[in-house]
Amino acid sequence: MKQIIQDLNNGNTYLEEVPVPFIQPNHILIQTTRSLVSLGTERMLVEFGKSNLFQKAMQQPDKVKEVLNKVKNEGLKPTINAVLNKLNEPLPLGYCNVGKVVAVGKGVDDISIGDRVASNGPHAEFVCVAKNLVAKIPENVSDEAATFTVIGSIGLQGIRLANPTFGETFVVIGLGLIGLMTAQLLKANGCKVIGFDFEPTKVELAKQFGIDAVNPSDGVDQVAYVNNATNNIGSDAVIITASNKSNEIISQSAKMSRKRGRIILVGVVGLDISRADFYEKELTFQVSCSYGPGRYDYGYEQKGIDYPLAFVRWTEKRNFETILHAISSNAICVEPLITEKVLLEDYQKIYSKMRVSKSIASIIVYPYNSNTPSHSIQINTNKFQKGEGVVGIIGAGNFTSAMILPCLKRNSAKLKYISSSTGLKGTILAKKYNISNSTTENDNIFKDKQVDLVIISTRHNTHAALTIEALKNGKNVFIEKPLALNKEELKQVIEVYNASGKTITVGFNRRFAPLALEMRNALGKSNTPMNIVATMNAGFIQSKVWIHDMEIGGGRIIGEACHFIDLITYLSGSKVKSVCMNALGTLPEENTDNASILLKYENGTNAVINYFANGSKAYSKERIEVYHQERTLILDNWRKLKGYGFNNFNFKSSGQDKGHQNQFNLLIESVKNGGDAIIPMSELVNTTLASFAAVESLKTGTWVNL
Repeated sequence: MKQIIQDLNNGNTYLEEVPVPFIQPNHILIQTTRSLVSLGTERMLVEFGKSNLFQKAMQQPDKVKEVLNKVKNEGLKPTINAVLNKLNEPLPLGYCNVGKVVAVGKGVDDISIGDRVASNGPHAEFVCVAKNLVAKIPENVSDEAATFTVIGSIGLQGIRLANPTFGETFVVIGLGLIGLMTAQLLKANGCKVIGFDFEPTKVELAKQFGIDAVNPSDGVDQVAYVNNATNNIGSDAVIITASNKSNEIISQSAKMSRKRGRIILVGVVGLDISRADFYEKELTFQVSCSYGPGRYDYGYEQKGIDYPLAFVRWTEKRNFETILHAISSNAICVEPLITEKVLLEDYQKIYSKMRVSKSIASIIVYPYNSNTPSHSIQINTNKFQKGEGVVGIIGAGNFTSAMILPCLKRNSAKLKYISSSTGLKGTILAKKYNISNSTTENDNIFKDKQVDLVIISTRHNTHAALTIEALKNGKNVFIEKPLALNKEELKQVIEVYNASGKTITVGFNRRFAPLALEMRNALGKSNTPMNIVATMNAGFIQSKVWIHDMEIGGGRIIGEACHFIDLITYLSGSKVKSVCMNALGTLPEENTDNASILLKYENGTNAVINYFANGSKAYSKERIEVYHQERTLILDNWRKLKGYGFNNFNFKSSGQDKGHQNQFNLLIESVKNGGDAIIPMSELVNTTLASFAAVESLKTGTWVNL
């Protein structure tokens, strides 16, 4: 299928051939018939892409600070690579999609195959959209009219925040697509509406809808105009749908408001607010978040968990349905907003002139294709043979693009497949790294007899099931940590592993880092007890991020602190026998990222892992201290290793190397030659059980024996 994407690195917009998305639980697969180009939002993305690196930085000063901290902490080269990797990620354009349902995922019960639906899907021939972002289209609403659903919902959410009452006077600043729909919705609410815009055609169109529309460039003083129209009372509320960096808009909005008026920001403007303007009138100001309640809530959008209607009357989905009803009942009129209709293959007619376009709404028309959609595309015709260490990769996220693929490229691994849920990222990476096939169907990898190794880099809740499927199909497996999220999953993995004759490797890369190897060598092989203190200044991650979801990410102890359990196992030459964990705060919580983990090892080693998320990003992210036989080793952030009391070791430094390259070099060599796993399975299981025990200890308040 074809999809329109934006290259943030050079600003080019192009039509990419990608596999059809894989249908996921609580999602709907839609064959697109029409989509609407949101010129305001998409113009901003295109212009950002076309700007140079310095201009991009100036537009995102908060990101510049993050980059500078990363340079200080990790060095210049890794930071540059991370920035370039981010800029090289493709950005799917579009969020106003209409089409016909061709498949429904598990958990979808209110939408059926064949239904016409509107969604926030991108500009693509097929889209896979979460069920709470999809609404059925009434029979009397055309596909073209329905493409205004999402845009209308953005305006509607701003109106809901303003809470209009019948007879109030509202001002809409900016009569672009969202502004024109907002003005119509306000009229439907029984409000008097004054609109301002500098574009004559938009002003004239607003007048056709019964809006008191004014062009300030005609010499009209906006504040005076509103005061005259309201008998010097001022507007009850102002909704800003304009996009302009000037602070003048927010200032004028305050000046034209009545006392205790409301100002709602839907667009993007300068926000240098005058305290006097707001203080004297006791104005309220609020920023509207996209389509409504549920936006950016992982549980609502991805898991399909709806808010109870009695407590949250209007959600994203219910706002979508409201706009469709308004179109169906002629409460608002959208056909006059359509400036042009363009076939998908002629998309550049829209995007090539976007910077100077005066269009209001551009509609993309999609060709009808009755053929069965393909979940795979071939990028090249490389030849492969069984036993060459042929690789199939599942997962095309940041870790795959920033770490796994560069490492595999350097050791010339044979890459036959990359699988991604949407198909887009996988295709871009396949072209960049000479991977033969991009797919959204994992079975293509599992069933291919030439594939020797499956690399799994997906969200944590999928790790165990994918590992089991790969082993059952006779594949060696590399699984980015963790191996499993609970004992039952781990038990199933072990059972299949024991019967498979294949190897499992978990991405515990730190034991392969050059400085970790130096530490192990300096400590020797006496197998005598040592004290180890490992501190990870992990950094804060917002609670809404999936890693914190115990069902999906497993929390940061199971999902990330396991790295240090494995490293200590490697350094001590022993296995964990009991665990105790204490967390920040007064009440034990199952999910924490501020905790100290105490580990007792079989050989008497005593270890502490301090996993903290409340430290400064300017401080070293990782630090290891080892105390052994009147000697001490201090490892600082994988860049400096200092020894005290050693006869043959004092100091060593290197670029920050956490062992990823060494691990993949050994892994590919092992798979090619049929050698043993590069980490013993018994240690992988022990580390995984220790991470489970840490969480159990926090809940029970006791030591837990493995």
